[in-house]
Amino acid sequence: MSATDVRAAEDRPLRVAVILGSVREGRQGRAVADWFLATAADPGLELDVVDLAEVDLPLVLPGWGGTPSPETVAALRDVSPRLAAADAFVVVTPEYNHSFPAALKNLIDWHQREWQAKPVGFVSYGGLGGGLRAVEQLRLVFAELHAVTVRDSVSLHGPWSGLGEDGAPRDADVCAGAAKGMLGQLAWWGRTLRTARTERPYAG
Repeated sequence: MSATDVRAAEDRPLRVAVILGSVREGRQGRAVADWFLATAADPGLELDVVDLAEVDLPLVLPGWGGTPSPETVAALRDVSPRLAAADAFVVVTPEYNHSFPAALKNLIDWHQREWQAKPVGFVSYGGLGGGLRAVEQLRLVFAELHAVTVRDSVSLHGPWSGLGEDGAPRDADVCAGAAKGMLGQLAWWGRTLRTARTERPYAG
């Protein structure tokens, strides 16, 4: 690839898939995601929301070398290309029983190469822990899939009292600062790894 092609790849907006991990009725996740999207708005980022409440993936995976059912292929047809096209990911997750939602793990397990050599940032929420235990477990999962998780995350503690009626955090300055810090790390890793994948495809 020529130097001109490399520069063009570096200059185009970073494509970030924002994965909304909760599918629970009455969830706070949509409000948290909307706040994050508004905070993350930047000409250098292309944000694509993947709402798992709109992704109907089965829990039963085919055996090794097996073929997914036609229904599964149809469900994957929408979401898989979006994950593959992403340069980076932000996972918006609650904490359920000291961990993350099953629907989120199911999406992760249905994919493999889509995650490889790409950065992942986190926005978590829930109770006194702010979802941090879910994030720490997700870091282990994404490491196994050859993804790179950024150090800083956004943690919203006790969202049921910590979010205003508009879904925005009451402590807006602190939360926005955390989001900007995480996005700065995500953008650096996203652009660096995108250039690396362009110059030398990741072999896994």
